[in-house]
Amino acid sequence: MPDVLIIGGGVIGLSLAWDLAQHGQSVQVIDRGEPGKEASWAGAGILPPASWKVALHPYDQLRALSSELHPPWAASLSLQTGIDTGYRQCGGIYLARTPGEAASLVAWASAAADEGIVVRRLEDFELEEFGVKTWGRLPACPESGDPGTGDSKQILAAYFLPQEAQLRNPRHLQAFRTACKQSGVEITPGVEALDFEIHAGRLAAVITSAGPLQAGQFCFTSGAWTGNLCTRLGIPLGILPIRGQMVLFNTGDSSALKPIVTEGSRYLVPRDDGRILAGSTEEEVGFDKSTTEEAIADLASFARGLIPALENAPIERTWAGLRPASFDGFPYLGPLPGLSNCFIASGHFRSGLYLSPATAVVMSQLLRGEQPRIDLGPFRVLR
Repeated sequence: MPDVLIIGGGVIGLSLAWDLAQHGQSVQVIDRGEPGKEASWAGAGILPPASWKVALHPYDQLRALSSELHPPWAASLSLQTGIDTGYRQCGGIYLARTPGEAASLVAWASAAADEGIVVRRLEDFELEEFGVKTWGRLPACPESGDPGTGDSKQILAAYFLPQEAQLRNPRHLQAFRTACKQSGVEITPGVEALDFEIHAGRLAAVITSAGPLQAGQFCFTSGAWTGNLCTRLGIPLGILPIRGQMVLFNTGDSSALKPIVTEGSRYLVPRDDGRILAGSTEEEVGFDKSTTEEAIADLASFARGLIPALENAPIERTWAGLRPASFDGFPYLGPLPGLSNCFIASGHFRSGLYLSPATAVVMSQLLRGEQPRIDLGPFRVLR
């Protein structure tokens, strides 16, 4: 019987399993499908910079701790497994095209600088040097409401964050699966949790498609499917699956675009091999992971309108993933009410990979009976 049974083998579950194993815990991870093949695989791997300087709220502390841990974790995984996770500090460009968005971006950049994050305003010639089309000269004072030429395509404000980084999700997950197995973690694919046995306020066993499984402690890390598990325990949990569609271009030119480009909720992420990933949508469609012609066409138009190198680049692949969204944007971290040995780490929405190191560390501390280094009160289930 393992010390900990983790239900869900995405980036949160695998990160937690790996950290627990480094601290001498025996761990089993089960997944209803193939571990690491849902939202964790489908995402873009963007890692925005964050700072401890003014991280007063626990969520900001999760961001700061994750930003601090990503470089050494990537190095450790690569050293242990020989797998390059694709961690790169490539920098990130943030854009705005309406006066209101420009004013918000200017304020956001000022706040980021106050936090100690390196950020600088870009001129139009610099954007063009990065490979981004400006559709006209940038206004001298975008925060004043200057509409520029009035062309809706024109960029009104742009900022560069050199510390922004990225991971290649499939490689990162492959490295974690390998590292977990090398560390003694038992990973069991194709096993679905169906029901639960409860005795005296404790979870005694998980009834699965492969039979009952016991453990000293349990942790739910099933992403968009976590709410279904909690429903079977009579615990209301507001997690919704939000579909995000993605488009992968292949320019064949590794110099086509270097930094990540973000405009609102959409982004472009360049890979070292000349591929560029465009995302993403936010759709409430239940557990439907299909793509739609309209959304793919919209993402392709967004990408090609910004990056001249994409105008004739073929679309290599499209896909969609289901991200777990909580009702207030914060993940659920901590004990499940009424069960002394059952915990949850889910609901990270678009930030699962980004927040996975800090989530793993604080949940590992909690499961090992230590005081988590970040207050988990704001992330409790009944909040």
